[in-house]
Amino acid sequence: MGGLGAPWSQREACTHRPLGYPTTSQTLLLAAVTGLLVACGGPDLDSQEAVAVDALESEAQALSGRDDSRRPRPPEPVGLALEVKNGQGELVRVRAGGTFFISQIDIRATVQALADHKDLKTLRTTSDFAGLGWSGVRAVDEEPVLLGGPTGFTRRRFYRGAAWMDVPSFFTVEPVDSRGRLTGLPVLLNIGAEHQRRDRTDDFFIRRLRAIHTTTDCRAPNDCTGARSFEEEALVEVRNAYEHAKQRTLKLTSGTTSLRLRWSLRPFAPYSIPVEQVQNPDYAYGFGIDVAALTPPRHDGTYAPGSEITFQVTLRDGEGKRLHPSGSLPSYNEVAPVGGNAAGIQYYRAFFDATTTYYRRKHRERMLMTQIIGPAQNIQPIRSIIDIDAFLDPEVDEQVVATEARDGVFSQFAILPFANIVFRGAFFPSEGLWDRPNTDTWQYKIPADATPGTYLVTVKGRRVYLGEDVPGSRTIEIQVGTKKRTEATLTTGPCNSCHSEGGELSEVLHGNDNRAACNGCHSPLGFELEGPIFVRTHFIHSRSNRFDAPLEKCSSCHLTKESIQRTSKAACLSCHTSYPDSHVAKFGPIESMYVGGGRESFQQCTGACHTEHPRAGL
Repeated sequence: MGGLGAPWSQREACTHRPLGYPTTSQTLLLAAVTGLLVACGGPDLDSQEAVAVDALESEAQALSGRDDSRRPRPPEPVGLALEVKNGQGELVRVRAGGTFFISQIDIRATVQALADHKDLKTLRTTSDFAGLGWSGVRAVDEEPVLLGGPTGFTRRRFYRGAAWMDVPSFFTVEPVDSRGRLTGLPVLLNIGAEHQRRDRTDDFFIRRLRAIHTTTDCRAPNDCTGARSFEEEALVEVRNAYEHAKQRTLKLTSGTTSLRLRWSLRPFAPYSIPVEQVQNPDYAYGFGIDVAALTPPRHDGTYAPGSEITFQVTLRDGEGKRLHPSGSLPSYNEVAPVGGNAAGIQYYRAFFDATTTYYRRKHRERMLMTQIIGPAQNIQPIRSIIDIDAFLDPEVDEQVVATEARDGVFSQFAILPFANIVFRGAFFPSEGLWDRPNTDTWQYKIPADATPGTYLVTVKGRRVYLGEDVPGSRTIEIQVGTKKRTEATLTTGPCNSCHSEGGELSEVLHGNDNRAACNGCHSPLGFELEGPIFVRTHFIHSRSNRFDAPLEKCSSCHLTKESIQRTSKAACLSCHTSYPDSHVAKFGPIESMYVGGGRESFQQCTGACHTEHPRAGL
């Protein structure tokens, strides 16, 4: 694979330095990684260093025989999220003296282009990724953003297949002091390859390497004639460490001032990530969400149809400490534009860091959101489209996204702060809505004709605090019109044959393993049609070359034959990338990589055709 490494002009000289001394708890591993510490090709250890290593090994052997029963239990290692932009590592603030594993690595290189280079010429030749192997790169998907901005509409073209995206590669994370000397043992992380997932040797559940071409001044969603504003970007996204990778920890000493991130595809041009260690921080690591119904139920514990119920959320750290005062949440400007407040609270921030399902930084959208859906026995996908106008109405804080008469199930959702603060504040900045203090309560109105049963109320969010970036969710149940608990009948699952060992649904995405509590938030939006879970699941698994089951084998996820028989553009073309000319003539060309077309994509096109899927296994 010629050209995968950085050019010789970019490679740093290998300087042989004395080894830093790790803590005693790490000395047991020192001999195993001695070769790694000098992996840049220096000579063997000199006699002085060899004596030091021998002494440490002897100490380790002595320590291994001691009685550990009286030692205080060390704190659990914390997952660190590392980020590099255009060659510069983003500062990571951490609890002083902590022990960490690497849970997330985001690297991106961005350049502005003077023309619409369909071959990513500017990115390939002038960016931080210029020295990597670009042979084989090709455009594979394209999608417009349906919501326009001040300069027009945005179109994104997505690229894959470059050698650097596909081949196996590794990262080494080295804790170093201000002079670049090791202060502890490095960790070696295998991010695997594009076309094979090896959950016993790969270290991250999610691996996405790609490039994106963005045009930001299109005349219309599907018309970029005359556009002159172009951006080219390369991204590395790996996250959700497998359980075995969480055992590879870094212990930061007081002398650690940065982490040296070395990528095997450019081993002689490492990135430096500054580290600031915080003594006695105000909060603990971890994230918890409490949800409470403030409106009391009737004496029998149920709510009557037609009830308006007030709910309250409390965000906490891992030790249960509040992250905000009771009754309020910080203003939007205190949180989103600056990437979070001092307690780690996060709000929707795609205005500042664009996100795209599967392809770009969706984990960094960080929306705080709530929904109600029910009754549980009727839970199903929602196909009614919610338009932007519903987000801008100053009189409506919670949006009704589904009714039983229209959708077979009732659902409302609300983002926090409310959409008429977040989105209206973006469209009408003169109103000063982003500076307004926010409440931690909201109201859901149960329909007067609601079907009795169990209704699910969920809050999901994300906390970013002292280097840890974690999702969280909480679902509670309320009874409407009956004391008898009802349950959802799910037609897919259970998902844990792949989502395990660190990739569980309780760890990835929103940290929510209750799949009945998804469809309310995941309604199709007029400016983001790919919202429904069935669309996103089809799209992500069909695009992932690491999904190790045949795509045509629907039984890998679907449990019943009936669950694959509702045909629509959204259901079929979120997986298939083409369809016959006869379909093009009748239903139109494919215009969206996610749902196939526009708003009509959720309508059932026929009940007579496609009642079976070849090789579905059902």
